[in-house]
Amino acid sequence: MERHIQAPMSREDAKKLRAGDYVYITGTIYTARDAAHKRMQEALGRKEPLPFEMKDNLIYYMGPSPAWKGRPIGSAGPTTASRMDKYTPELLDLGLRGMIGKGKRSDAVKEAIVRNGAVYFAAVGGAGALLSKAITSAEVIAYDDLGAEAVRRLKVENFPVIVVIDSEGNDLYETAAEAYRSE
Repeated sequence: MERHIQAPMSREDAKKLRAGDYVYITGTIYTARDAAHKRMQEALGRKEPLPFEMKDNLIYYMGPSPAWKGRPIGSAGPTTASRMDKYTPELLDLGLRGMIGKGKRSDAVKEAIVRNGAVYFAAVGGAGALLSKAITSAEVIAYDDLGAEAVRRLKVENFPVIVVIDSEGNDLYETAAEAYRSE
């Protein structure tokens, strides 16, 4: 099914999404990769505020290339999500509503997705130039010293993703593989 959602995204909206849905996101999302996740975890350990409110927000696991002339950002493809798995359950428990990346997630992340009514989306790997066209603005908001891994606030319009793990724990990677094997 094709769906259009606004970001930030409520728990109720997340619960309407099903594994396999094609989704177009419009609104504000944030980028964070390995180094930024490590810093956020350290900040939480020191009881310091995070660079942005987790509640109902989406994190895109992406490190962009430099902005092209006349564009807010360069190529903006997803990175492998499993590298963030050790940090993700805690962020989901703080209200993070969803993540965008590529690849499988750990059982601990899947359990936290279900527990918190969240969603894991996949963006198409290798399509960073195309994905960047859905980004209308990009601003570094934290950890500027990390370069491409700095935390950015992105404004997106009809950013294309696919629901991989829905709020009930249905995993498209598993169901699609099983459907393929049974044919």
